[in-house]
Amino acid sequence: MSSSTIEHVVLIKVKPDADSSQVDTMITDLNGLISIDTVLHLTSGPVLNTTGSSLFTFTHMLHSRYNSKTDLDIYVQHPNHLSVVQSVLPLFEDFMVMDWVTDRTLNTVVIPPGCAVRVTFLKLKENLGEEVKDEVLDVIKENLKGIKQFTCGENFSPDLAKGFSIASIAIFKGVNEMEEADSNLEKVKDFVESVCAVDYVVPSPSNLQ
Repeated sequence: MSSSTIEHVVLIKVKPDADSSQVDTMITDLNGLISIDTVLHLTSGPVLNTTGSSLFTFTHMLHSRYNSKTDLDIYVQHPNHLSVVQSVLPLFEDFMVMDWVTDRTLNTVVIPPGCAVRVTFLKLKENLGEEVKDEVLDVIKENLKGIKQFTCGENFSPDLAKGFSIASIAIFKGVNEMEEADSNLEKVKDFVESVCAVDYVVPSPSNLQ
């Protein structure tokens, strides 16, 4: 599998007064975007919890993967994607988007149902040099106990990232393994202004109907 797989994560906060049937339709429509040719993997659903910055409390997540930035652009500009975005945006109270290039070769791009996913976004303090940024990336690349797959990188789509610049995604066999994992972010806390972490479980196809 190509080492240049693109990670695309959208964190969503649905309005508290949103109708539950509309939210269910939103999830179905978002998961339907897997049909776009350039999408390697796509899943969307409710998050388990959001930790870190008190400014962000997200309710849903979309995670997808692509072979290249060009393939991601094709997805973003595809009529089906544009139509779904137009239909679901009225349900959003807030959202943010991060895109990064995987830092290692993936053994598989498709994440099986039932796996637990922890997405972490970092906002670094201002005026840090490139060597500090590299140090932060090196630290968060360290594998965690119980991890099945891990990628991290620098965000290349800053417009919708709310100032967050470094992202990582850790895949675990299940929720128990994820909850037992120790974070290594304590080592770089002096360089980090804000952290946003979201936990999510990949739903089974039967739960996407």
